[in-house]
This record gives sequence, structure tokens and C-alpha cells, in this order.
Amino acid sequence: MGSPDFAVPALRALAGARHDIAAVYCQPPRPAGRGQAVRRCPVHVAADALGIPVRTPARLKRDAQAQEAFAELGLDAAVVAAYGLILPPAMLAAPRRGCLNIHASLLPRWRGAAPIQAAILAGDAESGVTIMQMDEGLDTGPMLLAGSVPLGPRATASWLHDELAALGAALILRALDEAPLPRPQPEAGATYAPKLARADGRIDWTRDAAAIDRQVRALNPWPGTFTEWNGAALKVLAAEPAEGAGAAGTVLDERLTVACGAGALRLLRVQAPGGAAMDAAAFLRGHRVPPGTVLGG
Repeated sequence: MGSPDFAVPALRALAGARHDIAAVYCQPPRPAGRGQAVRRCPVHVAADALGIPVRTPARLKRDAQAQEAFAELGLDAAVVAAYGLILPPAMLAAPRRGCLNIHASLLPRWRGAAPIQAAILAGDAESGVTIMQMDEGLDTGPMLLAGSVPLGPRATASWLHDELAALGAALILRALDEAPLPRPQPEAGATYAPKLARADGRIDWTRDAAAIDRQVRALNPWPGTFTEWNGAALKVLAAEPAEGAGAAGTVLDERLTVACGAGALRLLRVQAPGGAAMDAAAFLRGHRVPPGTVLGG
């Protein structure tokens, strides 16, 4: 049970380990992109390629028929990874070994929808994956296995996503093979990573350079970080801390170094409205952003 790219390695690992996958559940195909063509989610595409039956119920909580169909599968376990729908109690209880969630954090830190981004935003020294037996709470169930990944100073959300997806695939195979005893989560240290919105990507140049650097690394590719320039949103795709000081938001030199509340940030890759993503040097060859320009608003 999963929908985005994060869940695909686990599905392929389960199929490769010759587990009998009775069905794949994922989000229904939806319009996407500029042409609004109806597209299958990544897990749906992967399941079709593997020849596994796919079910795409739009809802589960008040759909007795969907819940009954799930129970009739006679499952030993259900593996859940970023599925996108809340499982009602009847479905949580249906598999003999329960519903096992691949959660992209070291629980109880970063329960919730955006644990990968939250770990980088907070400057955590490590992240990881917890295999958790699901209950009715929000990522509060007992833990079966966990594995960690160190976060270096330049870790990005896209890199961490791929690392944790691969780690989750390996851990879920172990959890199914070894059947470790569940351990209750400690409440001490529990934190919550709420769902992200477009507004979270707006850069506030009065913050210190290290915090903005983490924001850029954590929120790309989605929801993306941006600042105001010439009355429009300039996407900031990559940046790094740099030497410099000045009024917050002021461009300090010919290399797109921008003053922050403390320190400065050099923009390495940007995208203007309607334009292509490009390195800062290429952007400056086609756009005039002289020192003294103030970004933000």
C-alpha cells in the first residue's frame, strides 16, 4: 500500500524476495502536468510492470465494501509506505501480522507527513527509517526495526529520500523474515512534521544564512524555495553559505551572494518565471541583477 516514488523500492524488493503479493493499493490515477493528462502514480506504474493486481479506492474510512474486499485477501501482513489514505480500524486489524509501516524517520522524532524535510530543516545529525506496526494514532504504533543514515552538512531532501527509500526496502524484508518483537515508542522526544505547503518555501532573508541554506536543501524539489525579484517569484534551487554582510535580502556582489540576517548565502542555481533552471552564472548573463538589488518583499 503506497503511492509515490518512495514506496517503489519496497514493492520491487518484496516482489524480488518472492513474497506472494495479493494486491497493490495506491492512489487513483489523476490529471497532472500542464496538459492535465490522467496519470498513474509511481507505485501503480511499478505494479503494472510486475503484473500485480492494483486497487485504487478513492476512500476507505466509510467504504464498507472496500474494507470487506481488503479482509477477503486473507493477508499475513500489509506493507504501507506513503499510501495517502488513512486505514480504518477494521483494515488495521485484518492482516494476521498487522499493517507494517515504512516511516521515513527515527521515531518518535518526526511523526507526520514530511519527516524527510523536517530532519534537514532542523539540522538533525541523522535521519533513518522505522518499521512500525500501525495503530489508530498518527505514527504512534510500536516499533519493529530501525536503521539510521547520517546527515552531512550538504544533505538534500532528494538525496535523503532515495537513501531512505532503499533502506526502507531492506528493513521491511528483514521485518517480515525475522518477525521482531514490537517495542512501544517512547513519548520523550516525540516531534511532529506537518504537511508542507507552497508558502513554506518563501525565503525570509532576515533569518540567518544557515537556516535558509537548510530550507533550500530541505524543500527542493517540493514545495521549492523562492524569493521575490522584479515583482515575480525567483525559484532558488541550490545555494550555499558564503562570506558577506549587509541589509537582509541585498545582493552583495556579481555572483548572486545575498545578505541574510546573519551571514550571507550564494545562490548557485535559480529559475525565473517561465524560464529554464540554470546555474547562477548563466542566469546573470541573461538578467541584470547588480549589487544593491534587494530580493524579497
